[in-house]
Amino acid sequence: MAAWKVLAPLTNLVTPMALRVAATLRLADFMPDDGATDGTALEDLAERVEADPNALARVLRHLAQHGVFTEPSPGRFAANPAAALLRTGTPGAAWLDLTGFGGQMDLAFTGLLHTVRTGEPAWEQVFGKPFWPYLDANPAIRASFDALMAIEAGNTAVATGFDWSTVSHVADIGGGTGTLIAEVLRHNPHLRGTLADLPETAARAREYLAGLGLADRCEVIGQSFFDPLPTGPDTYLLTRVIHDWDDAAATTILRRCTQAAGATGRLLIIESAPDHNPAGFAEMDLRMLVLAGGRERTLDDYAALTTNADLRINKIHHQVERYIIIECAPA
Repeated sequence: MAAWKVLAPLTNLVTPMALRVAATLRLADFMPDDGATDGTALEDLAERVEADPNALARVLRHLAQHGVFTEPSPGRFAANPAAALLRTGTPGAAWLDLTGFGGQMDLAFTGLLHTVRTGEPAWEQVFGKPFWPYLDANPAIRASFDALMAIEAGNTAVATGFDWSTVSHVADIGGGTGTLIAEVLRHNPHLRGTLADLPETAARAREYLAGLGLADRCEVIGQSFFDPLPTGPDTYLLTRVIHDWDDAAATTILRRCTQAAGATGRLLIIESAPDHNPAGFAEMDLRMLVLAGGRERTLDDYAALTTNADLRINKIHHQVERYIIIECAPA
C-alpha cells in the first residue's frame, strides 16, 4: 500500500477525464456560485446538457470530493471557485474541451506507447491522419487550434520589451490569427507588418486586424512557410513555430526566412526558455513529439539548427516571461 500511495496521484485518470467532461458540457455555466443559492437540481442540469442524470451525478460527486463543484443539498450542485474556472469564456474551458483541439491534444496521449516504441508521433495512430493534415481536414478543430494559440500570454511583453526602434517592417511568419503582430503594431506606431499563415488562418487574421483598425498597416498573406516567403520586411519573426517541427522541417522553415531576409535582414525566433521551468519544458518536449514529431530545444540545439540554415545568432534576449528571443542574421 505504501507504494500505491506514491503512485496513485500519478496514475489516476479518473479525475482528469471527469474534469474534461465537466468542461466539455459546460456544467458550471448552469450552476450558481457556491453559497449564492442551494444549487441547481441534478435533473435540470442533466436536461440542459443532454446527459444521463445518474452518470452525471457520479461525475459531479467525484469531482466534488476533489475540490471541484459542491453539493449544498442532496441532488443539487453549485460552482465553487475551482469549478468557475470551467465556465464558457475561460481558458480552462477551452483547453479541456474534449470536442476542441485542447481535449483532442490530451487524448493523443492514449497512443504514447506507440510513440515510445517507434519514435513516431501518436496523433496519426489515434486520429487516423498526421497532425497537420488532420487539422486541414477538420475545419472546426483547426479553428479551435487557432483560437487556443491566440490565448497564449507574452504578446505584450514582446511588443514592449523588445527594442523595435531599428525595425521598420516586420513579417510574422506562421503568425496565426494576428494577436502578436497586432500588439507589436499597436505599441510601435512606426512599424508596418506582414503576416503569413495558411489561407484559412490568414482569413481569420485579416478579420481580426481589420477589427482593430490595423488593416492598412499589415498585409496578410495566405501561404505555407515551406514555400518562398514574401520579401521586403527587414525583420522576420517566428513565434513558437520551430518547436512544432523536427530538425529537417525546422531547417527548411529557417532557410525560407534566410532567403527572404536577404543579406541585411534579420530573424527573431521566440521559443520556450529551457531554464525557466524545467518541468514544463520537459512536458512540452514530450507533447511536441506525441503530436507532430516536434521538440523543445536548448540554446546549443538552436545554435546547430541556425548554422545549418545559414544563419548566425547575434544575441539572446531573455526579457520575455518564460520565452527567449533568439536574434539571428544571415551568415
